[in-house]
Amino acid sequence: MKATGMIRASIIGSVVILICTTAMAQDVLIITNKSVSVSHISDGELRDIFTGIRSRFGDGSRAIPVVLKGGPVHEVFLHHHVGDNPDAFRARWRRAVFTGQGSMLKEFSSEAALLNYVAATPGAIGYVSRAGESDGVKVLTVLQ
Repeated sequence: MKATGMIRASIIGSVVILICTTAMAQDVLIITNKSVSVSHISDGELRDIFTGIRSRFGDGSRAIPVVLKGGPVHEVFLHHHVGDNPDAFRARWRRAVFTGQGSMLKEFSSEAALLNYVAATPGAIGYVSRAGESDGVKVLTVLQ
């Protein structure tokens, strides 16, 4: 009887975590500087930009990815759009720097700082939990 209760509790816990992660993933917005002409991006293009495989948007303009240093929004973004956890993501970029194939992404300790940087930097792309029209950025639609 105890084993059945523990299994049931584990299943319920897993479902709650999955629901919370899914709900949070829907709250992560992909933002760009208003100079970027694209209004949507595929999940694959987004992953390629944030993993260093691609350095340009679909229209050919330069993409400058920026990230948060950590936190739930960062973790949800990585899990949902990049397919990495924070440690694997950081290790990927460190390898790129070590081998001369890239440089570390600019990191921000707050969403406000990231928003300000994206608003001021042509080609910048990042993510936040929410953004208003007064923030000076454009929200991209992510196509699955």
